[in-house]
Formats: sequence, structure tokens, C-alpha cells
Amino acid sequence: MVELVAVGIVAGFLAGISPCILPVLPVVLVAGASMPASAETPARMPRAGLARSLAVIGGLVLSFSIIVLAGSEILSLLHLPQDALRDAGIVLLAVVGLGYLIPPLGALIERPFARVGARRPSGRAGGFVLGLAVGVVYVPCAGPVLAAIAVVGATHRVGLTAVILTAAFAVGTALPLLAVAAAGGQLTSRIGAIRRRAPQIRRAGGAVLLVMAVLIASDVLAGLQRDIPGYTTALQGSAKIRKQLNELTGVPHTSLTSCNPNATKLLNCGPAPDFTGINAWLNTPGGKPLSLSALRGKVILVDFWTYSCINCQRTLPHIEGWYQEYGTDGLVVVGVHTPEFAFEHVVSNVRAQAAALGVRYPVAVDDGYATWNAYDNQYWPADYLIDAQGEVRSVHFGEGDYATTGQLIHQLLQAARPSLSLPTPAGLPDKTPTSELSSETYLGYDRLRYPDPGDVVRDTPAVYHFPFAPASIPLGALGLAGTWTDHAQEATAGNGAELELGFVGQDVYLVLGGTGTVDVSVNGHHAQTIDVSGIPRLYTLYQAGSVTSGLLLLHASPGVEAYDFTFG
Repeated sequence: MVELVAVGIVAGFLAGISPCILPVLPVVLVAGASMPASAETPARMPRAGLARSLAVIGGLVLSFSIIVLAGSEILSLLHLPQDALRDAGIVLLAVVGLGYLIPPLGALIERPFARVGARRPSGRAGGFVLGLAVGVVYVPCAGPVLAAIAVVGATHRVGLTAVILTAAFAVGTALPLLAVAAAGGQLTSRIGAIRRRAPQIRRAGGAVLLVMAVLIASDVLAGLQRDIPGYTTALQGSAKIRKQLNELTGVPHTSLTSCNPNATKLLNCGPAPDFTGINAWLNTPGGKPLSLSALRGKVILVDFWTYSCINCQRTLPHIEGWYQEYGTDGLVVVGVHTPEFAFEHVVSNVRAQAAALGVRYPVAVDDGYATWNAYDNQYWPADYLIDAQGEVRSVHFGEGDYATTGQLIHQLLQAARPSLSLPTPAGLPDKTPTSELSSETYLGYDRLRYPDPGDVVRDTPAVYHFPFAPASIPLGALGLAGTWTDHAQEATAGNGAELELGFVGQDVYLVLGGTGTVDVSVNGHHAQTIDVSGIPRLYTLYQAGSVTSGLLLLHASPGVEAYDFTFG
């Protein structure tokens, strides 16, 4: 426990010095530098500034800890959306900013909190209120420790260990923020010009709080919180600590994450986790579930996939080929369908697309990520090869190396039934791209890179204009024109909707939904018109025959939904 607490404090401190907390730093600095509404004598200012800084951090630690551990359950009990607390924090931050600008309003806000420790409003009371607001909107860098705390809170399994670890993380992350707040207080106390202009400085601080509330609400600063260096995760604990975190969340510790995914021979990666939390089974007799214990003696290939993923789709013929070739010789294939987009959570969509893609082997619909988490998986596609004794003997992430996987399947089947005469796996042509291609490009604002996320209007129709001249669009950049409504996962076309994309690839794919048509042009030449209907799925926009670079231009009719570009 002592070691876990120490790691919690260190993890919190690392989060507190990482770029992702930059949006709240101006708020904390203002909290330390702004004077209370009631005047302080110069002699008392340093002590008052320190007390106010401590009050800010105290409010932050309290609200952040409660929200992380119990926020989801509180909102569920009140039947409120999961972002309601964040919205309330932004409103509170704006109200405190108005209180700085309007002293009578500030005194009114502070009065209920001031009664706890004094008879009149004080700087400490106002600081505590501001800390409560900051704790709600504070989003620290996620690493193993914070991820474990979040899982515990989301699954309502909060115990003493989780509370202690949360407190340790909150204290660690508060330390650098306290230093920032104290620096602001020291600046106020030592510079006479600031003391003489306390009312003006207080109003300026209020304006800063209002601006930050608007920026946080509009996610203009979200890029700072996403583009963080990897040290926040890398330094948050050894394998021993990760094991303790897994025990805290109830996720069984496996050795699969340490199994070499590039190995060309059989390994000993440990026992295979069973299928858990499956919503539905497809392609099994009567939809009955499968279990590893019932399959003991068989060789099992577990393939994590999702139906709109082009990388997954390119692996399916190989997996189906092994299933057809060795299915009567003891090979069982289970495709664990773990969704990426919301429409992939719908079982009927998965059933329809599995049939359309020629998937005949059993499919486990893992909407809740339970089996995904049991395997500590993080990739689409990912393959886990299990021997007849239930041990994982090979792990592979992504496309390619089909010949190696086929040989390993052959070896395990031969070891399970030595008397069996098995054919050498025939295999199919490997179409895995070998040239550098454009990276996956999302259109929903959750993972949008181009255009700048700050330039996109969320969940409301807006008119856009192409940001680049046709001949100067950078490779990988995306531009919108006409009316689009950008949602978390997709952009929906309106009147005059157009999209341009600079790409490198042999094939260009796009996940589309809704109903309508999409006209596709490449380098100024019309390529095809696509009819979009039915459930959202992956469409092929362009096939060049060889890797090329160019400008893709799409004209989408109103109602068409565009999710995600991938390239082959």
C-alpha cells in the first residue's frame, strides 16, 4: 500500500507538470494573485495570499477526487448527462469571474463558504469556491494510475484503497499548482504597484477567468491536452505497480502485454483469458456462447476486429481461409468484435456486415470492452493464438505476417494431434501496404486534426470555406466547404457540402452513413458517384493501382455522414 501511495503522488505530480494542465494554469495563477474583496493590510498580505492559495488547492483536490470516484454514479442517480458536472464547473468558473468584476456579487458568492470558518467573506472562502470550479474542469494527463482510478469510479467499486490512491494522486497533482498559486500571491505582496491597484487587478483577474471559462467550454485548448509527451505514462509505475492497479480495478493481470508481437516462433505468454461480458454470439448454434474450458483440446485463434476498419477487413480473408482449411482439424476461430464507432455497437449492424464480409466463424460482440480489457488489448486488428492447453503461444498486432501465423497454427495443430496429417497452409496473397501512406483521418471533433479543432463548430450546422488553394493543400490535410454539422464521431453534410483531402495511397476508403450520394474527384478528374444508404460502413472511394499522391475532392448531398478516412 505504501508503495502504491508513493506512486500515486508521483503520478499526480507528473500530471501536474505536463502540458495537458496548461488550460487551468491561468486560473490558478489568478487565484493566487487576485486580492480578496475585503482589503488586507500590507503586513498581512503574504500570509493571506498563502492561505488563499491553499484554499484554492483544497477546493480543487476535494472536487476532483469526488468527481473521479463518484461523479458517474451521482449523474446516473440524478439522470443527468455525463458531461453535466463539467458544464456546472465552467458555469461556476464564469460566476466567480463575474464576482471578481463585481465585488458585491463576489461577497455574495463567498458568504456561504465564509460562514464555515468566519463571520464575513474572506479571500480563503473565495479561493475555495474557485478551487471547486477548477477541480471540476481540471483534466490531468491520463496514465495507468488515473486510468485505474477512473475505471474503479465508473464501475462503482470504490473501496478504501481507491480512496487513498485518489487522494495521493490529487495531492501529487496539487503540489505544482500550489507553487503556481503561491508565486502569484508572492508577486502581489511584493510589488507595491499591484497592491495600490488591487481593485483593477482583481477585475483583470475576473476577465481572465471569464475568458478561460469560454476557452475551456469551447475546447479551443483541447489540442494541448491531447498532444502530451509519453513520460506521463512511462514513469507511472513498474510491472509490480501495474499488477496492483489491475487488482484494484478487478482486471486480471496477464503477461500478454509482455509477449513479443513480432516473434516468428511459438512463445509461452501465459494462460488465455476467457470470453467475458459478451453481448451476443454470432455464427454459433442457437447463438450459444463459447468458453475456453469447453474448447480445451482445440487450437484457438482469437481475432479482435471491428467491421468498419479497413486494416481488419484486409485480414478477414486470411482468417476465413485458415478457418476453412483447418476447421475440421481442430482449429477454432473467434472474432471478438469490439466497436470503435457508436453504430458498431448495434448487434444487427455487426451481424449484417459480418455476413457481407464473408465471416462464417463465430463472432463475440464485445460492446462493453470486457474481453478487450481482459486481454489488455489496444489494437485493431490483434490476433492471439491459443494452444490445446489454453496457453497463449503467439500475439500479433496489425496486418501482415500471414505466412508466419499460418505456420504457427500448423505447428500447434500438429502438436495437439501428432497422428494427424495436415496440409501445409496454402495462404492468400499478402496485400499489406509496404509504402508509407497517409495516416487514418477522422472527421468527428473527438479525434479531428484537420481543420484545426478550434475552428470547428460543434453539433451545430456551420458554413465552412476551404482553407487551402487546390494546388497547395498539404498531404494529410483536410478542408471543409459548404454546410457541415460536426459531431463527436462524424460530420454530417448540409447544403453545398464539399471536402478536400491531400493524400498518399493506392486506395482511399471512407466510412459513410446516412442516405444520399457522394461525388468523388481525384486530381480534378471525376472518379465515381457513390450511393450511400443502409447502416454505416466502409466505402471504397478510389483505387489507383499503385501508391500515388493527389487531391481528393468530395461533393456530398445533404444527410450523408462521413466518419473516417483510411488508406491502402
